[in-house]
Amino acid sequence: MHPLVSRILRGDIRAVARAMTLVENDHPEKRQLLQGLYPYSGRAHLVGITGSPGAGKSSLVDGLIAHLRGLGLSVGVLAVDPSSPFTGGALLGDRVRMTRHSEDKGVYIRSMGSRGTLGGLAKGSREMLYVFEAFGCDVVLLETVGVGQAELDVMSVADTIALVLTPGAGDGVQTAKSGIMEIADVFVVNKFDLPGAEALVREIQMMLMDKSSFREDWQPPIVRTKAAHGEGIPEMWTAFESHRHHLKTSGFWKARRKERHKRETLQLLQGHLSRYVEDRADTDLRWQRILEDETQLDPYRALDELLVDLPWLTNLGRDAE
Repeated sequence: MHPLVSRILRGDIRAVARAMTLVENDHPEKRQLLQGLYPYSGRAHLVGITGSPGAGKSSLVDGLIAHLRGLGLSVGVLAVDPSSPFTGGALLGDRVRMTRHSEDKGVYIRSMGSRGTLGGLAKGSREMLYVFEAFGCDVVLLETVGVGQAELDVMSVADTIALVLTPGAGDGVQTAKSGIMEIADVFVVNKFDLPGAEALVREIQMMLMDKSSFREDWQPPIVRTKAAHGEGIPEMWTAFESHRHHLKTSGFWKARRKERHKRETLQLLQGHLSRYVEDRADTDLRWQRILEDETQLDPYRALDELLVDLPWLTNLGRDAE
């Protein structure tokens, strides 16, 4: 077992920080570390907070931390910021809104850059959650990059997903068209004191009249909040708890965890296959000749030539034609 595992289980905050750095940087020790942490997963309530940039996600997370600490629950926060496509750096400014919790030993906040991933999370986000759970966090809040049409990775990670919308920001019909409305377990209409808030609520209610869009027999509630003033935070947490109770009693909690395990395993397999193919292309002279022969071989004939060396993939390759 990796030496950091026992330290994390004892509540060593330095070990938590070191473990997350190993995960984020894809360190060679990562696999041994995660295998040691895996038996302690599945304990926390993983809550995804997603929505458009400027919707007030960080302020909601800050208020939710305070509420949860008042209930005696330990909290982990993983906040993902967009990375610059030019420098690769990230501002990691979400911590600024959460400084009042910086000396609270019951709260651990980690920011990370998206590093070019397009799903709203960052590579290693799911693996970092193993660290939070082994550390003993009761609730882990996962704040995503501002979502768009394809940024739905949080759906495959979180137990409960809160979609934060704001009036007057184009979140109504435009959001419904983008396809992210279907991932919400709880709708949070933030900045409810702004004009157009009630109209936005009615739009969501109209959409929810179509019960075929419900996931797992759950009708998402609509919570009205004003994060800047701390209003609606207790109601939001009550909605999260109600959703968790529904998942637990209906059997969908276990089903989600099984699906998550399957998806994560397949992603690891895909990564290994991809690395194998890329390494082979760099080192195998025959493969290099095939890949560089654009005048004599179209991509499909080139594929057939490569599959000669991979007979166990031949049928799959022909099915993809």
